[in-house]
Amino acid sequence: MRLSQRFAAWLVSKSLPFRIGLAVLSVCGSAFQANADDTIVVTADQARIVKIPPGAQTLVIGNPIIADVTLQNGVMIVTGKGFGETNFIALDALGNPVAESTIRVIGATNALVVQRGMEQQSYTCAPRCQPTVKLGDDPKYMNEVAGEFQSHNSQAGAK
Repeated sequence: MRLSQRFAAWLVSKSLPFRIGLAVLSVCGSAFQANADDTIVVTADQARIVKIPPGAQTLVIGNPIIADVTLQNGVMIVTGKGFGETNFIALDALGNPVAESTIRVIGATNALVVQRGMEQQSYTCAPRCQPTVKLGDDPKYMNEVAGEFQSHNSQAGAK
């Protein structure tokens, strides 16, 4: 019998209040761990909504090449722009800090990167692999793919 099966059998044998208490402890422990780590993880070229403390009026980003932040209606929108880490600081109307956190920008998980010598080409595979433009791609490839996007969009807009 595997350990998880033995644990499940042991847990079933316990009283309902004990099982509820164990579940509450588990949830509280997870919440504590999430709050203890002030790192916001966002994927490059994507946005994420993050709540900030009441009273935040100004957002300061450490490195705008890594991420961009905007404040709208009490939430912060974080957009990943480049790989790496930076920080942000939220200030109140008087310039006092009300929040500070690290922002980590990571690559997409559905990407395929083809490396040919020093040249890199990126593809997004969701579900079929198609050319895309990602940070670090060969400039010639990047310009060709971007040109295809622009041509497609201009033809789609012309009626």
